[in-house]
Amino acid sequence: MDKRKQRKLEAKGWRVGSTAEFLGLIPDVAAIVEMKLRLSHALRARRTALGLSQVAAAKRLGSSQSRVAKMEAADRSVSIDLLIKGLVALGASPHDVGKALQQRPAGVAA
Repeated sequence: MDKRKQRKLEAKGWRVGSTAEFLGLIPDVAAIVEMKLRLSHALRARRTALGLSQVAAAKRLGSSQSRVAKMEAADRSVSIDLLIKGLVALGASPHDVGKALQQRPAGVAA
C-alpha cells in the first residue's frame, strides 16, 4: 500500500498492519505463507510467460486445470513441494526457484 493511502486511512481511524498481524501468525508460519505466495506467483508468471493456459500447464504437470488454479491461488491444500514441482515441470531451475523466493510478487504489500 502506498504511504499516502495509508496516512489517509490512519487519519480516519483505521489501523494498517501486516497480514501476519491480522491473522495472528507466529513468525515461522508467516514465513511459510510468504514463501508459498511467492512460489504461486512465480508459477503463474512462468505459465503466462510460456503462453500456456492452465489446461496446457496441467498436462505438463500430469494434473488437472483446477489443481493448477489452486496452485496459482496458493490454496491451503497445495504444498510448497507441489509448487516447486510445478515450477520445475515448466522449466524452472533451482536458481529460478531461489529467485522466486527472494522476490516480492507485484501487488503484494510488505
